[in-house]
Amino acid sequence: MAFAEALRDGFRRDPLTTATAGFLAAFCLLALVGPSLAVQDPLATDAARSLRPPMWQIPCGTDQVGRDICTRIIYAARLDLFIAISAVAIALVVGSALGSFAGYFGGWVDRIAMWVVDTIMAFPLFILAMGIVAALGSSMENIIYATAIVNVPFYARTVRAEINQRREAGFVEAARIAGNGPLRVLAYHLFPTAIPQLAVQMTLTMGWAMLNAASLSFIGLGIRPPTPEWGIMVAEGASFIITGEWWVALFPGLALVVVVLSLNLLGDGLRDMIDARERR
Repeated sequence: MAFAEALRDGFRRDPLTTATAGFLAAFCLLALVGPSLAVQDPLATDAARSLRPPMWQIPCGTDQVGRDICTRIIYAARLDLFIAISAVAIALVVGSALGSFAGYFGGWVDRIAMWVVDTIMAFPLFILAMGIVAALGSSMENIIYATAIVNVPFYARTVRAEINQRREAGFVEAARIAGNGPLRVLAYHLFPTAIPQLAVQMTLTMGWAMLNAASLSFIGLGIRPPTPEWGIMVAEGASFIITGEWWVALFPGLALVVVVLSLNLLGDGLRDMIDARERR
């Protein structure tokens, strides 16, 4: 309840974060219902309309085989959002479990959990994601797993720090005295204290997950053409920039930049709200 009240008060005082949250809500709605409302087929080609510049009928122009870029951006939004949400959800569950046990039990449990986390973080994260996808194969499922694995350390460290800080607090001792077992104390009394920090972490890693999926597709290790995906669209349009057809790469790249930037701004705003609550 206190966290919800802090968010409500924070959104009232911070118009930028409020506007960003509204934009992201509209983006999620577009990703969900946009493809069903689109009148054009994102895979339909028409050589007669290839590389047409933006105009009223085609706001983002067409690509090298005559496909409507605006329609493909809308379809790609659903795919990239699904990959990001799935990867972040898996990373949240696995990382929270590792961090919770490490922070509460300490000792050898903490050492093993942190060894796993440190091993993952010893690699450049995007290079590790590339290696996982290259080894397992280029599929949407493997992209999700690779993105989730490289995000696990962020959640594990966040939860571990929060629980380790509060495991000897008075309310935890009271819960133990009342007869609650370790798992119940951890699940019902300690883990909820980490939820505000996890909310911030989720918004930040969501943007990174979308960028990671697009980057893998850009270098040819992600989703395969002709599936509409922002990274593929930027890669296909990059070669046309020097010949003047800038719109082929610009609009999908701009969509990716705007969404990732909005997620980062939302994460910064939420962090400021949490810090303000904790200073009271």
